[in-house]
Amino acid sequence: MRRLALMIALLVSQPLAAETVRLGDRWYEIELPANPKGARLILALHGGGGNPDTFGKASGLARAATRAGYAVAFPAGSGQRGDGMLTWNAGYCCAYAARKRVDDLVFLKAVIADAASRFGVDGTGVYLTGMSNGSMMSETFAAKNPGLVRAVAGVSGSMDTRSTRVNGKVPALIIHGTADTNVPYDGGKGTSSRTRTSFASVASVVRAFLKPWGGIPAETSRTIDRKDDGTSVIVTDYLKSGQVVLRLMTVEGGAHHWPGGRKARKGEGKTQEIDANAEILRFFAANP
Repeated sequence: MRRLALMIALLVSQPLAAETVRLGDRWYEIELPANPKGARLILALHGGGGNPDTFGKASGLARAATRAGYAVAFPAGSGQRGDGMLTWNAGYCCAYAARKRVDDLVFLKAVIADAASRFGVDGTGVYLTGMSNGSMMSETFAAKNPGLVRAVAGVSGSMDTRSTRVNGKVPALIIHGTADTNVPYDGGKGTSSRTRTSFASVASVVRAFLKPWGGIPAETSRTIDRKDDGTSVIVTDYLKSGQVVLRLMTVEGGAHHWPGGRKARKGEGKTQEIDANAEILRFFAANP
């Protein structure tokens, strides 16, 4: 009986299989925890030229998040039919979505509403994260819809701070490498980028998200350097009333990667100092 009870408990605790949902000519994939009703929702946005499936597999986010009780939706960007190059309209980037001025803000709101209605997840306040162009879109959505967002975490992508204002208080986590040649840490055009966009600096994104909080100064800073991999991570926290409202994780020597992701190869600016999924979920859990 004890063995049977253990087997049942293990089955009940297993996340549900991924499901693809069509929304008109757009779609999203969603992975649910064992008990999806009322589960907190994470929107995870792929990078430019990617798609929900490849980003989900490369990041490994859903596995970690669903085990922690989150539902994770991977929305699909837009692109020319058949080319498989999906992007987000984050203002100054990228490609098809930006050229066609696709309203991805409306689309993401539709994903939230549909996931809440269809699966019973909590759509009243969501978490957003993304890689590269997906990071830009996540930050842009959070900046323009602070009332819908519990927290945002951007990896290797900077929103257009020249034209986007953060309209309210949103806790933010920013992870970015100083050796990123796609979206440079200090801003400007990336030497490895497929676009001619002059990107905003990480510092300007930090200032933008801090402004609604009163532009508070950094309170604490520490360095993570446990591995001999040519990188280190400087963690800078900005606190308000004892709560971290913004955390900047600067990956010294880090390239255009999702730390801990499958695509990051050693010797190409991959850091072993942190795991993006663990850092993101830790930050989200601190902002319930």
